[in-house]
Amino acid sequence: MTFVQIMEFRTDNIDAMGAITGDWERATEGKRTARRAMMTADRDEPGRYVMFIFFDSYESAMENSELPETQENAARMMAMADGPTTFRNLDVIDESMF
Repeated sequence: MTFVQIMEFRTDNIDAMGAITGDWERATEGKRTARRAMMTADRDEPGRYVMFIFFDSYESAMENSELPETQENAARMMAMADGPTTFRNLDVIDESMF
């Protein structure tokens, strides 16, 4: 079953957060299990961002989470965030393409 992780955070330096994500992408080339990611900015609350990361399954997300590069990336992102990061772990039960 497809799995989506949602990360919600606040930062006043989204460019630095994007650079951290880019470092992770390069460091995990060929071994990450994340299939797609989207970074979004909240139009109603400047400084609030939501990232969507797509995986083939919950198990593949946990495998990705255990990579040392992912652990380092998470620590760097949390240090850059203004306050705690909220995570949501979601099983996809239906998907439509329009």
